[in-house]
Amino acid sequence: MAQLQQSQQLEVYQGQFGEFTITQGDRRGVVIYRTGLVVAALSFAIGSALVLLKNDPTSVQILTPLYACFSLALGVSLLTIHIYMASLHRLLQVFWVIGSLSAIALAVVNREALAVAIYTQPLTLLGVGFTFAALTGIYFKEAFCFNRLETKLLTPIVPLLLLGHMVGVLPIEWEQVLLGLWAVLFVVFALRKAVQAITPDIGDKSVFAYLKGQRSAAKV
Repeated sequence: MAQLQQSQQLEVYQGQFGEFTITQGDRRGVVIYRTGLVVAALSFAIGSALVLLKNDPTSVQILTPLYACFSLALGVSLLTIHIYMASLHRLLQVFWVIGSLSAIALAVVNREALAVAIYTQPLTLLGVGFTFAALTGIYFKEAFCFNRLETKLLTPIVPLLLLGHMVGVLPIEWEQVLLGLWAVLFVVFALRKAVQAITPDIGDKSVFAYLKGQRSAAKV
């Protein structure tokens, strides 16, 4: 009875392909998505600060668990993010899996810290870099959907830094500047998401239903 009364109180929204309601489960998913972003951003920012400001053997060792925390939190966000194109959503998740497995393999076969291995062996970004490609996909999605300045800047900064380091064309000073900007803008993005209204992040559920129906019809 309580569930019936709750369902009757749900606000009805008019979407592009019909009416829909937003449930507590939908809201919970958005909260989890944003929490993952905050944890990932803070882990990345702390790691970046250790590299840029401290950079001693002790801080280098801390970078591996910080990266693990960043990667796991990003994976949670990729599970709960709302993206209309299911194929794009799955692609970003596959990127995260490839990057995560590459990082695990690299951490196992190298005696040195993961961050040192990646920095001194730039070609490892061909594997680990898939994690950051997935993160860039989130930045692009947020820039496209919400017109956020920080994500518009982050979308080119990430590939510029990683590709520039991989091919060895960026001076270390530029790399430091780009890493600092990335860390600051990532935190700004995550904190702004934390206080944004929840409903826009859920999106138009009638579009999800329509696209799901189209995929089901195509399989028949």
